[in-house]
Amino acid sequence: MFPSISLAQEIGLAVLFVAALVWVAGLGHMLWDSRFHRPETGAGEVLPMIPAQRTSAAHPMESVQLTEAEEQAFAGLIRTIPLH
Repeated sequence: MFPSISLAQEIGLAVLFVAALVWVAGLGHMLWDSRFHRPETGAGEVLPMIPAQRTSAAHPMESVQLTEAEEQAFAGLIRTIPLH
């Protein structure tokens, strides 16, 4: 094929070319499928962005008892957060 390169290099070039063609075909197939994808009928339900708040009877590892000083420090910290 090319007189200046060896047979092994020609085989490597052919394998690389075939791999590139397979990759481009797979990418095109993926893009084509995503373009015409229609949501399923049951997928119309919208999920909430933030999960619902758990009740106060949550797992004990998910709650922390604060001392009075910690509660006051936390309240002071919250007051410093700008509302805008």
